[in-house]
Amino acid sequence: MLTSSAPIPSSPRRRSGRRSIALLLLSLLVVAILGAAGWCYLVARRALPQLDGSVEVPGLSAPVTIVRDARGVPTIEAASLSDLFFAQGFVTAQDRLFQMDGMRRYAAGELSEIIGDSLLEHDRKQRILGLRVAAHKTVGLISAEDRARFEAYARGVNAYLDSHRNRLPVEFRILRYCPRPWTPEDSMLVASQMVEDLSIGPENALTREKILAKLGPELAGDLYVNSSWHDHPPTASHPGVEGGTGSNSDQDKDDKHKDKNKNKDNGKGKKKEKEKGNDNDEDDDDDQDSGPNNSVARQTGIPGSSGLFPEDLYLTLGSNNWVVSGAHTVSGKPLLSNDMHLAHQMPNLWYEAHLRCGDFDVAGVTLPGMPYVVVGHNQRIAWGFTNIGPTVEDAYIETFNSQAQYLTPDGWKQPQHRPELIHVKGRADVMVDVTLTRHGPVVTELYGGETRKIALRWTLYEGIRNPFFAVNSARNWQEFRHAFSEFDAPGQNVVYADVDGNIGYQATGKIPIRASGDGSLPENGSDNAHEWTGYIPFEKLPSVFNPPSGILATANSRISPDGYPYSISAEWEAPWRAERIYRVLNSGRKFAPADMLALQTDIFSEAERFFAERFVYAVDHARSPSPRAKAAAEIMRQWDGRMSADSAAPTIEVRTREQLTRLLLEPKLGRAPADPRPREAALSWKSYAWSMRSVWMENVLEHQPQRWLAPGYPNYDELLAAAVDSAVNAPGAPQDLNSWKWGQQNAVEIQHPILGRVPIFERWTGPGLREQSGSGYTVKAATRYHGPSERITTDLSDLDQSTLNLVTGEAGNFLSPYYMDQWDAWSQGYTFPLPFSRRAVEKARARKLVLDPAK
Repeated sequence: MLTSSAPIPSSPRRRSGRRSIALLLLSLLVVAILGAAGWCYLVARRALPQLDGSVEVPGLSAPVTIVRDARGVPTIEAASLSDLFFAQGFVTAQDRLFQMDGMRRYAAGELSEIIGDSLLEHDRKQRILGLRVAAHKTVGLISAEDRARFEAYARGVNAYLDSHRNRLPVEFRILRYCPRPWTPEDSMLVASQMVEDLSIGPENALTREKILAKLGPELAGDLYVNSSWHDHPPTASHPGVEGGTGSNSDQDKDDKHKDKNKNKDNGKGKKKEKEKGNDNDEDDDDDQDSGPNNSVARQTGIPGSSGLFPEDLYLTLGSNNWVVSGAHTVSGKPLLSNDMHLAHQMPNLWYEAHLRCGDFDVAGVTLPGMPYVVVGHNQRIAWGFTNIGPTVEDAYIETFNSQAQYLTPDGWKQPQHRPELIHVKGRADVMVDVTLTRHGPVVTELYGGETRKIALRWTLYEGIRNPFFAVNSARNWQEFRHAFSEFDAPGQNVVYADVDGNIGYQATGKIPIRASGDGSLPENGSDNAHEWTGYIPFEKLPSVFNPPSGILATANSRISPDGYPYSISAEWEAPWRAERIYRVLNSGRKFAPADMLALQTDIFSEAERFFAERFVYAVDHARSPSPRAKAAAEIMRQWDGRMSADSAAPTIEVRTREQLTRLLLEPKLGRAPADPRPREAALSWKSYAWSMRSVWMENVLEHQPQRWLAPGYPNYDELLAAAVDSAVNAPGAPQDLNSWKWGQQNAVEIQHPILGRVPIFERWTGPGLREQSGSGYTVKAATRYHGPSERITTDLSDLDQSTLNLVTGEAGNFLSPYYMDQWDAWSQGYTFPLPFSRRAVEKARARKLVLDPAK
């Protein structure tokens, strides 16, 4: 019997019914999406703040005027300081209420309560670290006058919150919760989170301990280099700088480089008579950049990093600041510039504001949740920050017995315990028992694979003083220094200028002095051999006033001059940005504010050009490089060292450097696990994370010691050529290497944490993914999740000629015209005036709101 496997066709009526159901479901889905979008739009629109007219506000003693310019930047003027800081809290809440609440929850470890268990691990970490406990202690340390100002700020936030509970920002409605009232402790929480973000913790100390045990002191000392001949400590004189004109500075540096590294080649020269791989190690004995006595600490990773390159995974958050005297400016008065590089967020971190009450008159960037101006200028002085990265967190290995006691110099003691209850949305609460020793909390669970009881001592736990009212009020160098003598954390490099033409530099922060060691390794907690014995006296911190050069700059690199008697940081940032800044400022030109912006957006990388030249030389001199390696070398040979978005050479150089790191370290530290999650526990070549790793690589390529030549390679030319070949043949490398544009590899991504997850709103709630120029080693330090958080230049000849721009804008409501109106300036490299005088503020006025006391 014949059978057929052909399907029985469905009837036209059945097919029509299915289509009708599908269309109905699709229509319902579209209606639901449009309905949700419409609801979100209406809620967000209702939450837009009132910016014109007048409004009665309970808690004020007299009217307060708020004038906003075309970018929504407020000038707040009040008759009393209490009303001024009340209004600052009110106005900041108008634009950033959800961000403020998110920042305090992030710091305190309270995000699971509104998001769910996806953030439980983060909350556990923050509860163990105990930032809310530290914030509570800080509130108890501040003066009565300062506390009154913090309380006024909190009352202003709460006045806005109370009057808008039915018109809260849309994020609160989406997450279905109402924020609790603001307190001074919440302000200190926000400040404590900034301290955490900018502190160098013990993670790298624990890794360095493993690497030291694996490799021994010589190789570990090479890896953990902590100084370079490129360094520019601001208090030290520099060749070609002290002369004033700076006309010979570049030549002096070039000569120094040639004298120190006689084997350097530009990538086009003939092969040296002696094979590099046959060099002995004797030449390295004079290298001050390596050796077993170098220090180590943790490096802050970038949250959410994609891990395209090592720079993404381990780049320290950096900043630039500099000041030049009138001898170097067109106006004859100082120019001061600052761009603080931090992880991006939406809305951007800083909030511009101008605060005015009688003689108190200060403008710049503020931290949402905190009163005062953090960076900016008043009527007489200007200042700017970069992070020092001092070692203020030490890891102690505590010895516990079977009775859960820990050993101290006075015998066994019972630890204290701090219970932490974490509320978790949609599930049962979680209790965390934090064990406390004499040094601090036991943080073992924060470091994967660690089983010892590691206790953390941190200056934050002693409370931190807040001197910003005195800073904002300072009128001269002496008052400025006195104010910053009470600045405990995070330790900052502060540059200074005043209207009288003076410039200066001051290091700040509460930095421990230890009985022994420098905090770079975990130490035995059962004795006092590595205890803190005091703090570096403020008068002994690096400082200089009116240097003969008329130039001061910092960029997170080493600030302690040779012979400095104290250990400030066990891990400095690489010197490349600071060196570039000094080179440009020392060119002999007369600078205007526009030149300062050009330097802030500079994308030339001396380090990456150096590495590219070495890769080119190696390919030229290798025995049989592949055709693709030769093609890559030709692209790098023509490169000018600019990390341009439309150039392929930066991508090839960075990818090759990544492969070279692997080839150098994999034989000594092992392969990286396929699953990156257990990487913390398993030692591998990717475990090495160090701010000055580029200096380590520079030292290896300059001196080419036999101890670092990878097995199987006769010399360094073959090794470097193999790195190039590996990079250009790795997965993801295009067939046409000229199409491997750096902008695609280094694109910046900024999106709203809540609304950016809603596809229909994504294009309006953040810039998204955008190509960009720059790298971690350019003055414009830029990676996917990190970059300049603001750019300010203060012109001390005319404060109204000062400029300032943020990343995206002032507002946190995506329907506000001030939500992303500064993005083009940030991304394209232009800026905006910062009006300061009454005449300039009135001329720039676009909106005016009067807060009246409630009757």
